[in-house]
Amino acid sequence: MTDLAFENKDFLWGKDAGPIRILSEYLHPKTELLDQNITDTIVVFGSARIPSPETNSNLENPNLKSLRKYYLEAAEFARLTTLWAGEIRKSNPSINLHICTGGGPGIMEAGNRGAKEAGGRSIALNIVLPKEQHVNPYADLDLSFEFHYFFMRKLWFMKHCRGIVAFPGGFGTFDELFETLTLVQTGKKSKIPILLYGKEFWTSVVNFQKLAEMGLISDGDLELFGFADDPEEAIQFFRKNSRFELTPSHGTKT
Repeated sequence: MTDLAFENKDFLWGKDAGPIRILSEYLHPKTELLDQNITDTIVVFGSARIPSPETNSNLENPNLKSLRKYYLEAAEFARLTTLWAGEIRKSNPSINLHICTGGGPGIMEAGNRGAKEAGGRSIALNIVLPKEQHVNPYADLDLSFEFHYFFMRKLWFMKHCRGIVAFPGGFGTFDELFETLTLVQTGKKSKIPILLYGKEFWTSVVNFQKLAEMGLISDGDLELFGFADDPEEAIQFFRKNSRFELTPSHGTKT
């Protein structure tokens, strides 16, 4: 055996090198984002299954076609956010705000696409899955990262996060949304604007009011998030509730 330890793939993928792999998924994004002076993000969550305008066939479920509008609206929200980020940077050059997505298809693709349509760049935090999710073509490759560990990917969703918008989605979207709500609720992350896009969808799939009535969450927890039904309403929510005149926040307490 003549390989250097840090070049030995059998070792690096073995059970004893788990801490090295985890640390790599922390240090590599940290280095790249610092080098590119990324200070803040607005994170876009949502289903990978919602089709783009170009997708006309081979949908897993025909009902997904009715959700296509959310792709278009997510792209428009990201476009408006990227233009707003340019305004912020003009007034405060120390703030470098970017759209951040999970890097895959559907709503994630729409987020990266909208940023590109505005002439901006965006971050993609992709996860390696059994079905091999690929980074979408609208993500900027020098701001795209591949993760093996979900928990490290989640850390980077939150590290520079100054707000999230959750479009309709399934288990993954719910996972990210409720983890964010829990972090803010428990004070592990400073309060940020949390927006649920598509009020009819969210109030039909989650009875937030019932949770409060049963005492499972506090009445005040219902104020941790808001709703919006169009991109202009959504961007105004973030304009009103984000405090970018303050020193940029760097997310979770790590």
